[in-house]
Amino acid sequence: MLQNTGKLAGLTLFITGASRGIGKAIALKAARDGANVVIAAKTAEPHPKLPGTIYTAAQEVEAAGGRALPCVVDIRDEQQIGEAVQKAVDTFGGIDILVNNASAISLTGTLSTPMKKVDLMLGINLRGTYLTSKLVIPHLLKSRSPHILNLSPPLNLNPVWFKNHTAYTMAKYGMSMCVLGMAEEFRGQIAVNALWPKTAIQTAATDMLGGSDIGKQCRTADIIADAAYVILSQPKDYTGHFLVDEDVLKQQGVRDFDQYAIQPGHPLLPDFFLDEAPELLAQQMEQHGATPAFKPPSSSATPASGGPIESTFDTIKGVINEDVVKATQAIYQFDLSGEHSGVWFLDLKSGSGSAGQGQPPIKPDVVMTMDSSDFSKMFSGKLKPTMAFMSGKLRIKGDMSLAIKLDKLMGRMNKAKL
Repeated sequence: MLQNTGKLAGLTLFITGASRGIGKAIALKAARDGANVVIAAKTAEPHPKLPGTIYTAAQEVEAAGGRALPCVVDIRDEQQIGEAVQKAVDTFGGIDILVNNASAISLTGTLSTPMKKVDLMLGINLRGTYLTSKLVIPHLLKSRSPHILNLSPPLNLNPVWFKNHTAYTMAKYGMSMCVLGMAEEFRGQIAVNALWPKTAIQTAATDMLGGSDIGKQCRTADIIADAAYVILSQPKDYTGHFLVDEDVLKQQGVRDFDQYAIQPGHPLLPDFFLDEAPELLAQQMEQHGATPAFKPPSSSATPASGGPIESTFDTIKGVINEDVVKATQAIYQFDLSGEHSGVWFLDLKSGSGSAGQGQPPIKPDVVMTMDSSDFSKMFSGKLKPTMAFMSGKLRIKGDMSLAIKLDKLMGRMNKAKL
């Protein structure tokens, strides 16, 4: 685990949802520096299915070396937040850091999500984050080390992250939009950042969502706590960043990530809202022999072997060479949906090139997401990449100019009578 440096000693953290899971892990990490922690959560009495209360969390914080103030807070209630903030100021003399961790989740589609759950997610994730920030900011402005850290994802507008759980995505992105706006509004005064896990984190919530087998696909909350500690140790001009836990720790020299795994060596389940689409996450897990706990309904069919996509790549392999590689210098990943869904890659950056099914051997320069039928049209010369992009049939993550370079390869393929 990342070693504590003492940079949070004496600082006061106001953490929502800190009675268990990620919030408690961040609280304990700060406590080891001797920080003061306000545990703002609803659970005052033991829950029949979820372990921990604000009082048991407070005991753990103090055992770790910190000072704790447990407060019963429903972050949808302005009065309760206001009272907890005032208690924190009266007890510790101020507030230095706000961690907006409390969140509600329902991975359900529009027709199957009751408005009660929609209101819950928007009320806690979006409104609660905004309201808590609003009430804490006047005190942060007086701090020598002011930070707001939201546990929310990068803003990725790929529609695939909306279609299976629109309400949840709107609620989580609302937290991220608070980062985007407040970071600019309070630039130079308060550091405002977002943190998101690269892989699923084992918490009581994930156990309830994913079942008993979810744990081996996850990392512990310690990786989020270590990454949060790094961010909260930065000066206040470190602001406006949407950070991923693994990336933060790699920059600190961490190389052994098995230390955070529930079952070291087992394939991990990537988290939502990052590079890959949900359907592709499930496929990748299955390819590594794991069972994806969050498998979306549309991924029930495994990618078909053979067929037009494999034929296309067989032709590609026959026409790529060192000259094509020198002229292109890019690695492509194709995330295909539809009848012949799957992940394919084209390496036109090293040696004499290579292509095949699965992810590329190293990080791609361009990720192209499209229907498999449009992919076939594109590589047969019936659909230009630029037209596919402009018509919305193709989504490109990366350098658009590299996508255009594929035209030369398509020309060679057409001469090969694809």
